Amino acid sequence: MTYYIYHIPGKKIGVTRDLEKRVTKQQGYEPHEYEILHTYNEDEIEEVSLMETYLQKKYGYRVDEVPYNKLKFNKEENDMNINVTEQTTTFPCPVNKLKGQLMDNMGMRWMTEHGEFMITKQSIDWVMRNIQVSRYNSERSYVYNKAFARFYDNHQTHDYPSNGRTTLTGGLAPTGMKERKCDDCQCGKGECLNPTQFDLIRTWANDRGLYDGGDTKTQALKLVEEVGETCRAILKEDYVEITDGIGDCVVVLTNLAELHGVSIEECIDAAYREIKNRKGKMVNGTYKKD
Repeated sequence: MTYYIYHIPGKKIGVTRDLEKRVTKQQGYEPHEYEILHTYNEDEIEEVSLMETYLQKKYGYRVDEVPYNKLKFNKEENDMNINVTEQTTTFPCPVNKLKGQLMDNMGMRWMTEHGEFMITKQSIDWVMRNIQVSRYNSERSYVYNKAFARFYDNHQTHDYPSNGRTTLTGGLAPTGMKERKCDDCQCGKGECLNPTQFDLIRTWANDRGLYDGGDTKTQALKLVEEVGETCRAILKEDYVEITDGIGDCVVVLTNLAELHGVSIEECIDAAYREIKNRKGKMVNGTYKKD
């Protein structure tokens, strides 16, 4: 048996014993789209694990929370038998028993339409906060894959990308983070990814635990508060406070979107697609659509 350390440029570095199954079939990359960095014999799993961690750090990817040599691969150990669809990941156990099952399967990975998920202490906390009871069977529970993917964005990407859309810790860069040329580029190649204002807001919120401890209800109430303050500033014709209030509303909306499982950029894009061809006229200072 041979262990392969493979590299998908701009995406990740990983280890597998079966390149076709793991990289091509599960992750969708053809042989010409990845490279083999190292190979190891069956008795060198400790060396494999250490080298994978070293290379993940060297290339600027997310370092796996659970080292390769600690992962559970056997069906007898990973006996959760989860069911993955485009929208959800369903666990075959009730909510009150789920945390124990997840802890027993630490390091387990699975693929979804929104990327690869992995059971870690951090992801278990998120699952337990967002788990839903199946409407058809109370002995089963599920999470939404898109929201789970946004959790990975929030917790593994807000340290700014270093290559492609992969960040220094290895997740996907938040939607809206665009590539552009710059004159002062620390990577030495004349190109880098610079964070947008939305990215900076998300980083600020994530660093302060808002995405861990907040929820959509609290952010919605916060939005009402900020809108009220903005309206009060408008009535007082206070230019500075109006500007500040609008900015505060944008910050809250950015965080509300993240907690809802989407990005503010996606919300703006959806709204613009809806209004871009809309026709109407101004009536008493208000635009009335046809």
